[in-house]
Amino acid sequence: MIHVVLRWWVKKVATMKANSNSSKITFGTDGWRGIIADDFTFSNVRKVTRAIASYIETAYTKNRPVLVAYDTRFLAEQFALTAAEVLADLGWTVVKITKRDCPTPVIAYNARHLNSAGALMFTASHNPAPYCGIKYIPDYAGPATLEITDTIVANLESASNAPPSQNSTVGSISSFDPKPDYINFLYSLLDVEKIPNARLKVKYDALYSTSCGYLDEVLQHCHCELENFHTWRDVLFGGGMPEPMEEQLQQLVEAVRRDKADLGLATDGDGDRFAVIDEQGKVLTPNSVLLVLTLHLMKNKHQTGAIFRTVATTHLLDNLAAKYGLQLLETPVGFKYIGGKMRQTQVLIGGEESGGLSISGHIPEKDGILVNMLVAEARLPPVRPANAWEGKPLSVLVKEAIASAGGPRYERRLDLHLAPPHKIAILHSYSKNPPSKVAGIRVTQIGTKDGVKLYLEEGSWVLLRPSGTEPLMRVYIETNSPEKLTQIASAIQQAIHQLQPVSA
Repeated sequence: MIHVVLRWWVKKVATMKANSNSSKITFGTDGWRGIIADDFTFSNVRKVTRAIASYIETAYTKNRPVLVAYDTRFLAEQFALTAAEVLADLGWTVVKITKRDCPTPVIAYNARHLNSAGALMFTASHNPAPYCGIKYIPDYAGPATLEITDTIVANLESASNAPPSQNSTVGSISSFDPKPDYINFLYSLLDVEKIPNARLKVKYDALYSTSCGYLDEVLQHCHCELENFHTWRDVLFGGGMPEPMEEQLQQLVEAVRRDKADLGLATDGDGDRFAVIDEQGKVLTPNSVLLVLTLHLMKNKHQTGAIFRTVATTHLLDNLAAKYGLQLLETPVGFKYIGGKMRQTQVLIGGEESGGLSISGHIPEKDGILVNMLVAEARLPPVRPANAWEGKPLSVLVKEAIASAGGPRYERRLDLHLAPPHKIAILHSYSKNPPSKVAGIRVTQIGTKDGVKLYLEEGSWVLLRPSGTEPLMRVYIETNSPEKLTQIASAIQQAIHQLQPVSA
């Protein structure tokens, strides 16, 4: 069995290295990620930790704690301990490391709650098993801004990768449990008195992730009839990926259909992204969940504020905003941009098509645990009259939300493995010499906020954007019919493959 696992790991790493852009340490939309034992090494972890420490020394006093957390990946806790030892050696007097693997939104909440100097989170989120990563979460509990990550990257030039001094006794490292305070805060955002009365039948797939012991505990607290899957640590994630996409959720889908459950729920590897399955066994798109929860927050919870979406997220949110007189603003891809807006203005909801979402009153960080519980809450109607608990099926709520937003709309994301010169050629061609039509549909506008976005007639659009965390060119499409979706996807792929890569 060990030999089989090793062969799988070696083959997987070889494939990823072949598709990798560079071994250089760079920070993408959500920190730095690399392949374990290739570029993500203990030596580089020490180097990155010192670069982060150089930043936090300019922003905080050393009597504030620094938090360190990790997900369920191979060696994640050892990487975290290495970072904690470096911080203690540099004179941070209180370094608190989590007792067990921990979801990103949980450590983010504690970074604010404990008045910390920020947190270091070791995770590669939804990436394949051979990856690990590190991100710095400031004390405001959201993703680090571009200014902060640029400073950290600049600090790498002078950062040492040497082991800590063996004689240092300046700082202290202790363990702590971040769960109780986060769970109590989560309950303050939910109607935990109303949900139990519904006696929801829920299937939950942890996907071997950090949300185990969190989301299932909250569901049990709300008296849901619960069945769990994959709630133990497996650093290979069952041979799949800790990404809550349909191909990873077939066992969950089958369980929902078999037992006629009300909901199927899952998260990604570090618990910041969500997956929701309706009572028919259909895996909902994050865009559909965004629409349902936007209406739930407005109509049932009587909240208001601006709607923020990334450039790759459905424009049906624009229609809802216009319909209800709310402000709609578009950001580049990356929840750090939405999180930044949440710290500046009153936001009803902020979300992205990849499964990141947060709401007014919560931390400015995506939280798959909260989102899954809000969906459970949304299945219940307002108390009108009292004791009216026969909620609508989730599939009906989705149809009503899409219709209210002027849908349906049809979406697709293409992940194209292309060499860097080819990606450069695509962005240059589409920004400098964009087509007048795509699949016979006229291009009306070009956007370059993040990648290149082609706005087409009848509300269709296409976004071409290189991934910030994986060696991919992502192509996002939204249009008003399945036929157009197929035609646009075919036309874009054909045009991309015909482009000549830029010479080195």
